[in-house]
Formats: sequence, structure tokens, C-alpha cells
Amino acid sequence: METGLLHLHNLLRWIIVILLLLSIIKAYTGWKGNKSFSAGDAKIWLFTMIASHITLLLGLYQWLMGRYGLLTFEIPAGSSRMKDPFIRFFQVEHPVSMLLAILFITLGRGMAKKDLSDSLKYRQAFVYFFVALLLLLAAVPWPFRSNYYKGIAGVRS
Repeated sequence: METGLLHLHNLLRWIIVILLLLSIIKAYTGWKGNKSFSAGDAKIWLFTMIASHITLLLGLYQWLMGRYGLLTFEIPAGSSRMKDPFIRFFQVEHPVSMLLAILFITLGRGMAKKDLSDSLKYRQAFVYFFVALLLLLAAVPWPFRSNYYKGIAGVRS
């Protein structure tokens, strides 16, 4: 079950990236093109928020009960959570950055419900979604960031 939840969490990452890029494009073109806010924009933003919140729930489970979870993983003697880059990334940096990214996605989605001018609504949503994308891209354990996969001796199997 744990592996399946992790794979689902990873799959949803790609869905969020795609929806976030769509949200950014919609917000930018609406802002720069002085378009009127449409229900289609609100739906894309809503789907982006829903996907991120589902991923958040799966991520919280992984963070607490997963393979390297706070409640299930015992830090080896002689190591500490903040000194080991592998443990620090998966137990501190990744969760905090993703929580912030989801907060910005939620704030961006909230612009759809605000009683603001359409231009201001699009501009603020664009900023929130763009910051969320930067946080997401910075904190995902991409395969090319091998320093996170070195880990501590004997931990990864």
C-alpha cells in the first residue's frame, strides 16, 4: 500500500505541474490581454487546487508514516535530522516547501472568488501561481539532483 500511495503522490506531481502551467498561462494572458474573468479560468484554478490538496493529503501520510516518515523512521546513531542532507530534505525541506507551494496555489485560486477588477484578479493569481511553481520545482526530488539520493549509509534499499 505504501508503495502505491507513493506512486500516486508522484503521479499527481505531474498533474499539478501541468495544471499549474495552465493556470499561469491563463492568468498571464488574462492579465496582459485585459480579458474578462471567465468560468473556465475559475475551473482550471479549482482543479489545480483540488489536485494539490489531494497530493498534500498523500504527502502528509508519507511524511508521518512513510518509509522515511517522522513516526516510522529512526535516525541512525551519530546522525541528525538537520546534518544529513537526505533526511533533512525528505523530513524538513520538501514538506515545508510543498506546504508553502500549496498555500500559494490556494491563494491564487482564492482570487477567483474575490470582488476585484479582472485585471487585478489575473495579476495576483499569476504571481501566486508563479511562486507556487518555483517552490514546487525547487523542492521536488528530481532524479538529476542526486545529492538527495545518496542518503545515509544503509538507509536506502
